[in-house]
Amino acid sequence: MTDGSKALILFSGGQDSATCLAWALDKYSYVETVGFNYEQRHAVEMDCRKVVLESVSQVFPHWGAKLGQDHIVDLSALGAISETSLTRDVEIIMDEEGLPSTFVPGRNLIFLNFAAAVAYRRGITTLIGGMCEADFSGYPDCRKETLDAQMRAISLGMDKSYRLETPLMHLSKAGAWKLAEKLGGQKLIDIIVEDSHTCYRGARGKRFDWGYGCGACPACELRSKGWAEFVA
Repeated sequence: MTDGSKALILFSGGQDSATCLAWALDKYSYVETVGFNYEQRHAVEMDCRKVVLESVSQVFPHWGAKLGQDHIVDLSALGAISETSLTRDVEIIMDEEGLPSTFVPGRNLIFLNFAAAVAYRRGITTLIGGMCEADFSGYPDCRKETLDAQMRAISLGMDKSYRLETPLMHLSKAGAWKLAEKLGGQKLIDIIVEDSHTCYRGARGKRFDWGYGCGACPACELRSKGWAEFVA
């Protein structure tokens, strides 16, 4: 049996997934979370995601009451086969195809397959992800066309009608900040700034107005630019 009032969110602990978490808790009566450990260079996000979940539960108890089990999936094999600057301590550059070297081939496709497998045994058919094609690094597995095709394959392979909700798909980074503010006001903004982690280098030593990071990687640049537009 499946329950349409339940959802499973792909939750990394970054700005986008934290915003999607709030969106999911505002819309659904029960929300579970899943995180993926793929030996990412910014593995600190695995610790930060726990802090974000705790902070959201404490600051927004009506949301906390809707939070269910948190799942962690070991995808270390993905890190082992991915020669990228997101899974290796190497310089972040643009490759010959115009993609940043932080692109982990197939990452979102793999995430969705494992999330669907977790959801299957939980009686959940709604997945939620923070993918965006409006203001992003150009990753091809963030495009709606890609995700729609993957979800069709998952539904066929599971013999269940799965759907993916992507509330940030057509929003700029400034738009994501605005959505967070609409959902949870300054309290949610403060949690995202203080507790979430988005920096590809895993830097937590310096705090900017928009949060912690190195300030120079593609993720930090996008977040900083979005924040400047948001507060302008």
